[in-house]
Amino acid sequence: MHHDCGDTDRAPRRLHDKAFWLLGRAALDAQRFTGEQLVAAGMRRGFYAVLATLAEVGPSSQAEIGRRLGLDRSDMVAILNDLEAEGFVIRQRDPTDRRRNSVMITKSGKTALARFDRAIVQAEKAFLSTLDDAEQKEFVALLQRITHRR
Repeated sequence: MHHDCGDTDRAPRRLHDKAFWLLGRAALDAQRFTGEQLVAAGMRRGFYAVLATLAEVGPSSQAEIGRRLGLDRSDMVAILNDLEAEGFVIRQRDPTDRRRNSVMITKSGKTALARFDRAIVQAEKAFLSTLDDAEQKEFVALLQRITHRR
């Protein structure tokens, strides 16, 4: 599958074999491509990360979710409002601290998360279609090694 590279082909030749440049271009392309697939599946900004967090860690406060994801308070409020309007989450008073809300994923939210998971798998498959299965696994493994060193 050919992806629109915009003006990247006109970038200076010395950048064409530099990992930082190629990785940056690939990341932008992957985000745009995957984003299009997720929007087609009904997802909006922040939905996937918040739903995935709730599915993994269970009911959480708005502040806790924001800290885990590096989202500021106003973004979290907007995302949770949208998720609640879709019926994907519910907010309830935290029984241990009445001043804060506890956010929980709903059955509908779990169904949506599964739909988004499938959309991401399909988007990645299409995005990486120029690589065979073994190369795709190796590529992901290499990215994990690069991004997990500390």
